Amino acid sequence: MTARTRAVLISAPASGQGKTTVTAALARHARQRGARVRVFKTGPDFIDPMILERASEAPVYQLDLWMGGEEHCRALLHSAALEADLILVEGVMGLYDGTPSSADLALTFSLPVLAVIDASAMAESFGAIVLGLKQYREPLHLHGVLANRVAGEAHAAMLARSLPASVVWLGALKQDASFTLPERHLGLMQAVELADLSARLDRAAEALGPTLDLQRLPQVSFPKPAQALPAAQSLRGVRIAIARDVAFSFLYAANLDLLREMGAQVLFFSPLDDRELPQADALYLPGGYPELHAARLSANAPMMAALRAHAQAGKALFAECGGMMLLMQSLTDIDGHVHRMAGVLTGSTRMYPTVQSLALQSVHLSERELRGHSFHYSRLATAMQPWKRGTTQHGKAGEGIYRAGNVIASYIHFYWPSSPSSIAHIFSPDAPAAGASSA
Repeated sequence: MTARTRAVLISAPASGQGKTTVTAALARHARQRGARVRVFKTGPDFIDPMILERASEAPVYQLDLWMGGEEHCRALLHSAALEADLILVEGVMGLYDGTPSSADLALTFSLPVLAVIDASAMAESFGAIVLGLKQYREPLHLHGVLANRVAGEAHAAMLARSLPASVVWLGALKQDASFTLPERHLGLMQAVELADLSARLDRAAEALGPTLDLQRLPQVSFPKPAQALPAAQSLRGVRIAIARDVAFSFLYAANLDLLREMGAQVLFFSPLDDRELPQADALYLPGGYPELHAARLSANAPMMAALRAHAQAGKALFAECGGMMLLMQSLTDIDGHVHRMAGVLTGSTRMYPTVQSLALQSVHLSERELRGHSFHYSRLATAMQPWKRGTTQHGKAGEGIYRAGNVIASYIHFYWPSSPSSIAHIFSPDAPAAGASSA
């Protein structure tokens, strides 16, 4: 059955144009008018979806043609279209940047594009940029454009007059610090850290509302995908405790869904605040910002001891990026302060002011590739030899994956639906550890 609803992919000529602010404002504006909204984020990203989830009041999933694959993305869109009045897909970087790009996603699913352009330092050149975005790769459908950070009504009118006739003017947002979303080294600040986030979203929606008619957004058809096989119940009855707090928050909704589909019981705990672990067969430590909370983590000696005891008991423990940093012996923050960590694995990490790795990566852990990405400002120093090594999207050697007993850790943030069998193997209490030690 084909589902049909209003939908648009929100992109830009480059990063930093205000895509997330506009997407969140659109979602909040539509929700305030009683519309059912579903929002997706293109590519690997954890932080923007937190903002977008608050704006739309619904879970936000990734659409990534490389990590998840076309059929997985098609199924997510079709499911959303069955229940939503409006689908918003926030792009990544610039419209044509990367492989696959936001443009690739738009073309694959016939999504019309709304271009957000920071017009704060331009006038008629605005139209030239729009024309370039429209014509660069036909038959991509650039439906309309929204100017961001305009000086006022006269400026907005000048920008609107510069557009080619075939592109719809969808309005403008003024430069306004009251709804600007603050940033740090991995992107925007997390939703939970912004006490006034709801007020910011309301102000952005209010500013956008008078200039934008949601009924001008086009209808899109989403055909029903091929019937997917149900996930094997290979983790039935397995209790998996997942770290989730302001320091460990980089969680894909699709990853959690997969665990539940495979029969696992999912529990949550806070390495910052809890002094003991839940009763669990396996642990998952996702990425996040342990470097910003290193002193509190280090001071929670009972939790550090509990992590060591879990590993020493031979139970499964899977750690990604910030989670791996927690398992090392120490973490040196950007100011040079050294903080003792759990010491489950041999090694230390240190923060740097520039990006140390940014790449799509994959690894063979079962009969299929488990895919994901790395993005971090820290560097690992360790005598451990990698158990396996990731391969970048372009075939180059990537991050090391380290294993000691049933502890597996890496800088890579994996998208688990890319290989459910790999995840079942990692978290299964019967997964063999013989010969797996790299410490």
